Amino acid sequence: MRLVLLAVAGLASVCSSADAATARSRFTQDPYPSTYRAIAAGPVLIRHATVLTGTGERVEDGDVLLQDGKVVAVGRSLEAPADATVIDATGRWVTPGLIDVHSHLGVYSSPGVNAHSDGNEATAPVTANVWAEHSVWPQDPGFHTALAGGVTSLQVLPGSANLVGGRGVTLKNVPATTYQGMKFAGAPWGLKMACGENPKRVYGQKGGPSTRMGNIAGYRAAFIDASEYLKKNQPKPATPKKKRWWESSSGGGNADSAGDSGGKRDLKLDTLAGAINGDIRVHIHCYRADEMTTMLDLAKEFGFKVAAFHHGVEAYKIADRLAEEGVCGALWADWWGFKMEAFDGIQENIALVDRPANSCAIVHSDSEEGIQRLNQEAAKVIANAKRVDLQITPEHAIRWLTQNPAKSMGILEQTGTLEVGKMADVVVWNQNPFSVYAQAEQVYIDGARVYDRNDPKRQPKSDFMLGQGAATGGVK
Repeated sequence: MRLVLLAVAGLASVCSSADAATARSRFTQDPYPSTYRAIAAGPVLIRHATVLTGTGERVEDGDVLLQDGKVVAVGRSLEAPADATVIDATGRWVTPGLIDVHSHLGVYSSPGVNAHSDGNEATAPVTANVWAEHSVWPQDPGFHTALAGGVTSLQVLPGSANLVGGRGVTLKNVPATTYQGMKFAGAPWGLKMACGENPKRVYGQKGGPSTRMGNIAGYRAAFIDASEYLKKNQPKPATPKKKRWWESSSGGGNADSAGDSGGKRDLKLDTLAGAINGDIRVHIHCYRADEMTTMLDLAKEFGFKVAAFHHGVEAYKIADRLAEEGVCGALWADWWGFKMEAFDGIQENIALVDRPANSCAIVHSDSEEGIQRLNQEAAKVIANAKRVDLQITPEHAIRWLTQNPAKSMGILEQTGTLEVGKMADVVVWNQNPFSVYAQAEQVYIDGARVYDRNDPKRQPKSDFMLGQGAATGGVK
């Protein structure tokens, strides 16, 4: 996508330390690094708003100061720098930018044609070797419509046809020509896995697995291979070696691949080994409570950590265990019943997953339409909770859309809350964001105003839409 008034010459570099964070091991070295650059912007002071910080705090008549791409201060009666743009947000609400932990934008792009169906590499049950980022089409008009809904970051995942679908990627929702220009620097990759009906339906006529027991056997076989691969590729311990008279001063024992015992590199096993190491975060499409508990046991067997279960219409049945094990539930507000494993859903699902101490409930989309109104999806949860005497405040509910997805994606230190030093990803709403009438009026990413509902010049259009009648009002 392209923002009309913002020139490339005004771009400022993102801190290089974020890029260094991706080099945790040989399994997570990135040959396609982020080229994202924050748009240069002067200081901005948003005044007199109801501020939801994303930490559970609510500040009435609050101010938020953005400068150099960061949140500088949140409070009341803040002083504006001399060169600041001052926004009178009286009657408005301010929140962190929304984050969607489960998106397929760019890999199932609009318009929905076969040419844009790039989300499922349905050629083998385990395709941990593929990376969703290599399917992302930055021109997808869905990125713009998500931005208009207040979404500033998103995790794009492969689909759920496979037992292991591949790596997901976290993007900043900014106009760019390449996916690397959107890639969230330093964000860990996510590993997409899927339970239940989807893989057995897809592969039941392709040689299997065709049953749930076949699914589990497939996960185990893959992680057994990855465990052996991991052992073979552990760096050899560095042991001092006495120099012999015939060796060069460079030390022949340190030459070439003397410390590499793993043999040929395997892209599939790189990803699975990275998950076992904890450098790649595991996100699992899973509906039934019994299957989620089985996957938790699978994680214990092979030593990886489940970051979140996605969809999880029966997550309410194991809410306490999810909280105890620090696993997030990334869930729909009210989708269920469209297939047998989705049969036993209830509208209070997210509210009940949210209830235990140390819980991590998330509202996600899985939809190019739903991502445009995540705030209203969360509002449904608040309303459904109220009917069972669970009172949920706006300052708490906003965490389902900001703090908790950032936590599950491993980017909470950078974004997800309005705290000093974090990315200035901010949404100004015309009213309470959990109202059916709420609209995002302004969206800031790294302190730059990338969307303004009242300014057509601040409403990005994808290259695909330029010249289209829907975008321009017709050819003149």
